[in-house]
Amino acid sequence: MKGLIVAAGQGTRLRDIAASKPLAKVRGKPLIERVIDTAHAAGVTEFVVVTGYEGQRVEAFLRRLAMRRGFAITTVRNADWTLANGHSVIAADALLDDRFVLMMADHLFDPSLLADLLAAPAAAGEVLLAVDRRLDNPLVDLEDVTRVETDAAGAILRIGKLIESYNAFDTGVFVASKTLIAALREDIAEGGGGGISAGMTRLAARGLARTFDIGARFWLDVDDAAAHRHAQRLSA
Repeated sequence: MKGLIVAAGQGTRLRDIAASKPLAKVRGKPLIERVIDTAHAAGVTEFVVVTGYEGQRVEAFLRRLAMRRGFAITTVRNADWTLANGHSVIAADALLDDRFVLMMADHLFDPSLLADLLAAPAAAGEVLLAVDRRLDNPLVDLEDVTRVETDAAGAILRIGKLIESYNAFDTGVFVASKTLIAALREDIAEGGGGGISAGMTRLAARGLARTFDIGARFWLDVDDAAAHRHAQRLSA
């Protein structure tokens, strides 16, 4: 299964640390390299990375990384990188198989999280999202995290940054299907912003969006200086 990494945004809240967020270093290693190494440890051997802001710089780094690591990293430029993150997923459509892992360039996580997510059963067309049910997790930025409400069986009822009723947090790690890309295209065609959460909302309405509980495992959205300090403290 290929791993798709969204790495197109500006990362303005990390600008004092790095001109390009995917290349912001944590203990000397760029964020995107950490994500790729983690996914590789979980069993992903081929990667597609969608770039945008500072695209040339990120792409040059990834070419060097592919040579050092010895596995395939293909890049595709999202011309609409100022728009919602689902546009980056759509940009990679032609390079993906029907099922793929979806990750964010700035989300760190334990490799066992992804390994177990990959082993979880999924119905045809279903998308699985790894969620954190620790609502008191001190590493989570409540002002920025994407919130998820599920039913007792783990099916997604609602997802978004502003929903008031929720019982889990979106970790940014998915085992996805091309049904997500179709839902994103549909959202945009109907006047929506095309964010990943919007696509997941449409799949949830069709019973095709389910969660995987990560338990006590580590994950961290490195989106600002405070999160970067956490990353420096907690990363090997």
